[in-house]
Amino acid sequence: MSNILGMIDHTMLKPDATKDMIEELCKEAMENKFAAVCVNPCYVKLCKDILRSSDVKVATVIGFPLGANTKEVKAFETMDAIKNGADEVDMVINIGALKIKNYELVKEDIEEVVKAAKDKALVKVIIETCLLTDEEKIKACEISMIAGADFVKTSTGFSTGGATVDDVKLMKSIVGDKLEVKASGGVRDIDSAKKMIEAGATRLGTSSGVKIAKEI
Repeated sequence: MSNILGMIDHTMLKPDATKDMIEELCKEAMENKFAAVCVNPCYVKLCKDILRSSDVKVATVIGFPLGANTKEVKAFETMDAIKNGADEVDMVINIGALKIKNYELVKEDIEEVVKAAKDKALVKVIIETCLLTDEEKIKACEISMIAGADFVKTSTGFSTGGATVDDVKLMKSIVGDKLEVKASGGVRDIDSAKKMIEAGATRLGTSSGVKIAKEI
């Protein structure tokens, strides 16, 4: 709990984000010693250039925000992102496939991204908890473990809801120490950050990192 700032993925995924806004994001991340910045793929190279001499990682999103791309497209996105300097990739699962219990497709989808990352980047699997039943959340976590991911992540922040303490607890109860849990969406202050960490999250995806830093 002592290093909350070191668990934050300082996030800006808005479609209207500009170069100046991304540069400021990187500056804030370095000043506050956040874990990473999380940006759309078109800004990965810019962030890598800015952050090269710092400990702040560059994270980007794959198949975002719907998860409805083909596995081949997600794999290409991953390779392109790594080529541009991404250290971590946050991919969205094929939610529709999970809903109809096509678990093999969901697994292959994640596996293709894991293969494309080839130990060059951490893979975080966004399961979009707000659209899932508890049974589906459990299955998504189990499949993510089998497929070789590094993290399971609650949310894109672009659907009907974000992270909840109950969801983080549930996800952590399934993955244990095999995977880490990232809580994303709705982490807007120090109190919500602490609750997510207490529930088992080791990363926090938030655009409120600077506000949280000021509250510590």
